[in-house]
Amino acid sequence: MGSTKRILIVEDEQDISRILKQYLTNTGYETSCAGNGAGCLQQLEAWRPDYIILDLMLPDMDGIELCRQIRERADTPILILSARGSDTDKVMGLGFGADDYMTKPFSLSELTARISAHFRRYDSMVNTPSTWNNKEFLQIGCLTIDRKAYRVCLNGREIRLSAKEFELLYYLAYNRNQVFTKSQLLDAVWGYESVGDDNTVTVYIRRIREKIEEDPSKPLFLKTVWGVGYKFSANS
Repeated sequence: MGSTKRILIVEDEQDISRILKQYLTNTGYETSCAGNGAGCLQQLEAWRPDYIILDLMLPDMDGIELCRQIRERADTPILILSARGSDTDKVMGLGFGADDYMTKPFSLSELTARISAHFRRYDSMVNTPSTWNNKEFLQIGCLTIDRKAYRVCLNGREIRLSAKEFELLYYLAYNRNQVFTKSQLLDAVWGYESVGDDNTVTVYIRRIREKIEEDPSKPLFLKTVWGVGYKFSANS
């Protein structure tokens, strides 16, 4: 796993926070806790975590709003952990920048599996030359994708993407003109089968379109293949 990863636990229920901290520390992560939104934002700046576990029900701020504020400041991966398990909450959380979503009660082993899968995927993208045949720099029309730097530019202007947004875009762009189902994309980009439902991919595609497409309702790059899934068009 390389250098010790830092995980920030944002949870106002002290028993849950304590259990998470102990379990993740024993797993090999460096952990810190915040009991509210203000504390989270403070630690985001001062401690610079590599991953955030975020509860939606906080005393001073709604977790969805906090997720939005985190994403304005940093691209740190966010896993929402909440008793609110409706599809609406999941879509909103993912739409405001979360990378994953789990509902309470939850399995500690599944939680750590999801975190480990994220770090394995990220480390392989950045550090392993053989990943996806070592295509580190993609130039597709006016769009450039730099795998090593996790950097995307459109017409020379840098486009800010979260880690998972970048990985999904890169995977589709590298395999351009190939159609993938949502389940194939979940497995390829998130790295494990239990990541969630089809809403995860749908929301991410929408977010990426809003950032790279001139008209997201008529995308040139990320095309929907009705009844199948999505593809990156090489004719953009």
